[in-house]
Amino acid sequence: MSEIKSFNLQKAFEASGVKEVLDELDRDLIGLLPVKTRIHETASLLLVNKAREELNLSKIQPSLHMSFTGNPGTGKTTVAMRMAKLLYRLGYVRKGHLVLVTRDDLVGQYIGHTAPKTKEILKKAMGGVLFIDEAYYLYRPENERDYGQEVIEILLQVMEDHRDDLVVILAGYADKMDKFFSSNPGFRSRVAHHIDFPDYSDDELFEIAIKMLKEQNYVLGDNAVTILKEYIAKRREQPHFANARSIRNGLDRAILRQANRLFNKGDVELNAKDLSEIDYEDFALSRVLKSKPPTQP
Repeated sequence: MSEIKSFNLQKAFEASGVKEVLDELDRDLIGLLPVKTRIHETASLLLVNKAREELNLSKIQPSLHMSFTGNPGTGKTTVAMRMAKLLYRLGYVRKGHLVLVTRDDLVGQYIGHTAPKTKEILKKAMGGVLFIDEAYYLYRPENERDYGQEVIEILLQVMEDHRDDLVVILAGYADKMDKFFSSNPGFRSRVAHHIDFPDYSDDELFEIAIKMLKEQNYVLGDNAVTILKEYIAKRREQPHFANARSIRNGLDRAILRQANRLFNKGDVELNAKDLSEIDYEDFALSRVLKSKPPTQP
């Protein structure tokens, strides 16, 4: 009787190092449960595909091109980096590097410039992941002479012919990406995985802020907790809110005010606590809070 071949998914999971990447994703990114779930599902799919290939059940290279939709500051680039690493660990890409570009990196300014520019970027990305942020700006139907269409045609060809050596991730706002796919059915047919990145809640943004401060050896003073929460809620209402990115910018300005506050103390001795603590007044001067008097500690 011939021996029945088998494949242990759990052992392959641990041996590949994918578990390490997924644990890193869970540890480094706060919230984003729907995104993490999709990444875990994708890892499972790729492991099963490897098992099927091992047992001669499948020889077809799966389409791994993806679409990441969501507002700025929701972790799309970070997840793309982890995805590149995951694909490398599973042997779907040779190098596992990420090349991040926008329209300006691909589209030339004059006739004959776009194709060489795009092909150079694609050459750099081969063996890894090409992440095109705000991909819909490649398509400008109002301008018949726009060179973005040339990029689209090259990309579509490469995404089909080199899908065993390149993964393309198209990213941007959900509504604009929907219009982009509707106008370019070639992309829709080549992109198998669509992942939506939700906005962070206020509580998640507060947790992210604490994590960001900790990474720089700063802490919140007891009197700064409430005002930071007020800042987060108020900042969400302001124009150009960018989730974690906006919170990082707000913290950078608070740290700047803290430095100025400490300097203005004059000729005094400062200890580690003084230099590490972000206080109420370091947030209170923010323009975001000017229209609403912050709660006094």
